[in-house]
Amino acid sequence: MSESQRVHAGRLMRVNHVGEVCAQALYAAQAASTDNEELRASFTDAAREESDHLAWTAERLRELDARPSLLNPLWYAGSFALGWIAGRSGDANSLGFVVETERQVEEHLAGHLERLPVEDARSRAIVSAMQRDEREHAERAERDGARPLPAPVARAMRGVARVMTTTAYWI
Repeated sequence: MSESQRVHAGRLMRVNHVGEVCAQALYAAQAASTDNEELRASFTDAAREESDHLAWTAERLRELDARPSLLNPLWYAGSFALGWIAGRSGDANSLGFVVETERQVEEHLAGHLERLPVEDARSRAIVSAMQRDEREHAERAERDGARPLPAPVARAMRGVARVMTTTAYWI
């Protein structure tokens, strides 16, 4: 890869790393806020799977000589708060939040596959694996009884995600 391609790939992987930081917070908050033991276990399992993604993206950042977002504590805190709110709104809504989140992440990752340099096979493999796992998390939440979120909530989530991804690309 050229230097500019490496820098661009590093920034995209920083965005993906932030997404995994957020996933850890969301699933931890949702697990903590439900009274349903089976659902708590499901959220905990998903967080464990997402921790693989966190490790993969952190390692890839090092390989690309890129750094994590300086705002990771803020991303984590905000995501934990959103996860807690989703969790306290009821299990079906909480699962609906998972579905919407994972579907949006899946789309976001598809965009990264288009934007990553063709020469960056390693990052592309990581993003593809993450995309498959996110799809499985959404499907599991649907099977567990997710209630679709109202359109304004889904749009608001998209807006927040856009701010986060744009900011994380640079900071």
